[in-house]
Amino acid sequence: MYKYPKILEIPLFTGPAKLKETIRIPGSKSISNRVLLIAALAKGSTKIEGLLSSVDTEKMADALGNLGVEFKGDRPFTGAFEVVGCGGKFKACPEELYIENAGTAMRFLTAALTLGEGGYTLTGNAAMQKRPIKDLTEALKQIDIKITDAGGCPPVQIEAHGFAGGRIQIPGDKSSQYISALMIVAPYAQSDTIIEITGHLVSVTYVEMTKEIMEAFGATVGWDYKNQTITIKAGTGYKALSSYAVEADASSASYYFGLAAISSDVVYFDDAFEFTSQGDAGLYNILRSMSRVLQVVKGPNGTGAMFQRKFDGQLKAVEVDMNSMSDVAPTLAVVALFADGTTKIRNVGNMRIKECDRIQAVYNELTKLGASIWGLVGESNEFRIADPDGTMPPEVDGLAILGDPSCESFHGADLDTYDDHRMAMAFSLAGTKIKSVRIKDTDCVTKTFPNYWEVLKKFLPTLEV
Repeated sequence: MYKYPKILEIPLFTGPAKLKETIRIPGSKSISNRVLLIAALAKGSTKIEGLLSSVDTEKMADALGNLGVEFKGDRPFTGAFEVVGCGGKFKACPEELYIENAGTAMRFLTAALTLGEGGYTLTGNAAMQKRPIKDLTEALKQIDIKITDAGGCPPVQIEAHGFAGGRIQIPGDKSSQYISALMIVAPYAQSDTIIEITGHLVSVTYVEMTKEIMEAFGATVGWDYKNQTITIKAGTGYKALSSYAVEADASSASYYFGLAAISSDVVYFDDAFEFTSQGDAGLYNILRSMSRVLQVVKGPNGTGAMFQRKFDGQLKAVEVDMNSMSDVAPTLAVVALFADGTTKIRNVGNMRIKECDRIQAVYNELTKLGASIWGLVGESNEFRIADPDGTMPPEVDGLAILGDPSCESFHGADLDTYDDHRMAMAFSLAGTKIKSVRIKDTDCVTKTFPNYWEVLKKFLPTLEV
């Protein structure tokens, strides 16, 4: 893995970079961890191409290896990587399974370990031990799974004797990963599994992604959208595929969408500009609505190019519901600094239970730059200011950012990253327009985009990585 300076000053963008080479975006973390787990459960061997090589996927693979899954290929993941599935039965593992701060690994394995036999303990670092998981553990208890958590957070202890299936009710308003975790294990249940989602389902596109990947491996999944009910047929298991190609990560690409939008530079992406199952790709259309001329064209060798042509005027503020793409809301928040007007980002309350409270983190760090930011609640136009100690009220589930295209109200600052990869990468964009922005604890990008700073240096030649 890459090692970067503890503090990294972002030089101003002085481009255009006029790159003829293409930018390779890492594989999707969301797809990679789903495919890793499903291939591990399948009967037979699956060759995975384009698998993300990062801390999160390595932690998932480490855990699966400890559970008896065999891998063929180099680690960290390079080229094609083969997974020899266990046929839906994990071996016993008396040692703790440590997954650091990999949220998908924690949530998916919490459900998947029910397919083993005996006791298992899942744990992570200090940040992981503050991330909620109670909705999932309570859902599993409904079908007589013996499971305990630590006050609603990891560590999680599971006494596994198979997954019975049946009817499960679970809230959908905190994390779609809870629903995906139940779905993934259900093809090995003793009876059909019916998941009833109560309340509003956040990040619905990620549940759709789970369904698509499960079906590719032979599972039968029915989704009654109107009644928010998902039914998975029991006994089908998963059948290995000869190969599965992981598409590029739309969340990771978002930082280069943003760079193009605020710099008017051209960004050529390796392979076709397509993200078929990722909701985060929707940021492209939002940025296009802000600039009106952001486009995708074919570049060298048929690759996708995303750019903003020179035009009179500035980026325009927008009001958007980002519930289906909350991971890229921080990217938009930074781009909004340079737009004309007040950008309103709504319905992203689940940002508060990610690697950090991202609503609070965006507020904290962008205000250090001199930005004017307020909290939003629901669909109202009522702005909420932070408490005297700087804390955003708990009901805040959105942000309003006042832009300053001239950048005259902004100034440099050292920005904290909260050991959160998305904070580091989003905040780096601010430094391309605001002098003397320094990003702290830059190694956190290895969670999903290990060579992020090396790629950014292609556009910022004086970046000292």
